[in-house]
Amino acid sequence: MNSMELAKKIRLDAIEMVHISNSSHIGAVFSVADIVAVLYAKILKYDIDNPESEDRDYFILSKGHAGAAVYSVLANCGFFDKRNLKTHCANGSILSGHISHKNVLGVEISTGSLGHGGNIGCGIALSKKILKQNNRVYVIMGDGECNEGTVWEMALFAQQYRLNNLCVIVDNNNMQGYGYCKEIMNNDSLADRWRAFGWEVKEIDGHNHMELEKSLMLSGKEFPKCVIANTIKGKGVSFMEHNLAWHYRSPQGDNYINALKEIEGK
Repeated sequence: MNSMELAKKIRLDAIEMVHISNSSHIGAVFSVADIVAVLYAKILKYDIDNPESEDRDYFILSKGHAGAAVYSVLANCGFFDKRNLKTHCANGSILSGHISHKNVLGVEISTGSLGHGGNIGCGIALSKKILKQNNRVYVIMGDGECNEGTVWEMALFAQQYRLNNLCVIVDNNNMQGYGYCKEIMNNDSLADRWRAFGWEVKEIDGHNHMELEKSLMLSGKEFPKCVIANTIKGKGVSFMEHNLAWHYRSPQGDNYINALKEIEGK
């Protein structure tokens, strides 16, 4: 399956998941859908028959509230039965709202409390360097998440230990839980900030699959890599784009029907 088809499936699956469960965060899911699709279609090394293979690449979704995107991609890649997606957020389901690794093949770690995925990624990357193994580690975090001090501790650590097997992707959609990032805690010039911490930095259109594929390949240079992926919260559904309400709202009624039509291109 190519990355464009996979991104469309992620959006269709996710909107059905949050519709059925009457849950939230669809805007954040749509923001990262293209990034996740390119990672699984083009970049990551994984084995669905042996998800814990020592040769695998590692992927951590630090902004765990967008977990529906990862559940969808794992199901579409064959890690588990796609029918399980309909249990998302239901009582007793293994597919919790914020992503969980418990009993879910392909999920490395549970996340949701922001600011920690990058630190876990650093630990994995350092261990692989020490063991002289060639695994790569990818972490998606949000631009609002970059308000967390632990993010910058991680940035210092990764540069200090030359973790060139680590790539952080910042989902730079300019919005966070309570408004625009510039209003809550201005983080303009994120690319310059990561460069100041000694990282190799690329700034791209986070919905352009060719740019994503090219930028997510690790270069073999000495330092860790940060890809600033400029995205749109709610990307793919016109009335959700740039609309903070869809951080919280669940698509029901006409909103659900019209969103499906837009994603399917009808």
